[in-house]
Amino acid sequence: MDWLLTPGPVRLHPKALGALARPQLHHRTEAARALFLKARHLLKEAFRTEGEVLLLTGSGTLAMEALVQNLFAPGERVLVPVYGKFSERFAEIAESAGLQVERLDYPYGAVPRPEDVARRGFEGLLLVHSETSTGALVDLPALAQAFRGANPEGLVGADMVTSLLLKEVALEGFGVDAAASGSQKGLMCPPGLGFVALSPRALSLLRPRGYYLDLSRELRAQREGESAWTPAINLVGAVAAVLEEVLPNLEAHLALKAWQNGLLYEVGEGLGLRPVPEVRSPAVAAFYLPEGVPYGAVKEAFAKRGAVIAGGQGPLKGRIFRLSLMGHYDRYEAFGVAALFREAFSDILPAS
Repeated sequence: MDWLLTPGPVRLHPKALGALARPQLHHRTEAARALFLKARHLLKEAFRTEGEVLLLTGSGTLAMEALVQNLFAPGERVLVPVYGKFSERFAEIAESAGLQVERLDYPYGAVPRPEDVARRGFEGLLLVHSETSTGALVDLPALAQAFRGANPEGLVGADMVTSLLLKEVALEGFGVDAAASGSQKGLMCPPGLGFVALSPRALSLLRPRGYYLDLSRELRAQREGESAWTPAINLVGAVAAVLEEVLPNLEAHLALKAWQNGLLYEVGEGLGLRPVPEVRSPAVAAFYLPEGVPYGAVKEAFAKRGAVIAGGQGPLKGRIFRLSLMGHYDRYEAFGVAALFREAFSDILPAS
């Protein structure tokens, strides 16, 4: 059996596979429009927003860039805590958009505190909810509240790429104005779609730039069930199919994912491995490599058993490994992965 244990892309949901097996749908038909509107309605429910969710053909990074480009103008000041590869990416996106970026740098694996972001004089705060590169989770509502207390007119943007359908999210309820996510993580679909969720406040403050990433143009089209450009319409169908299945039982789904990730940490700590994150996200388990053991040896031990894992990124490259059950795995299969994890390390640390 092949075990895809990477933190994206992930093992696909059967409903996604079923949707993708259907014949190609033309995106300018009534059937496609109905599907597009259904997906948007379900995504609004998933993000828990009274605003809008736009589907963009691209990755989560595209959604992050669209968020920045459409809510901030060149020269505006944004605060960006950097505590992993993807928060680093948010800072780089903001810099490339001509914003004045003030970074708050932390060791990879640490998380920012509310008092760290309670700084005046900023138009925006950009945060990663679940930092995939380290397995860390931030207290998004507390950080948003602290920033807003110091900057009442400021906008809060969040990367929810590995928190959507893996951890409770609520756009306005968390004090977040806009969020980015993607299809290939908690939604258990292939890569290819990015999502931008916009609160009513963010919708009223859109300042679109660019051409392809003009969210005002997209909003006009998507309210009619179309994209301004050619969308990955079959992926839209897959997203709708998965959301229809998961959302009615979301609480149980989130509990399962939290338990599965907790099981991975239980196994790793039982083997003497040291976790990376200060606060653990339910999306991914990250461990430091044992002293003297290269990542290649760990990767090969898992590969011998039909499993694919991920290594570290940025300053953690060659120092950690990551594995995830955020794809479609049931409780029984999670126990199988736990056994595989132990067996893999029996090759590496026989004494364990």
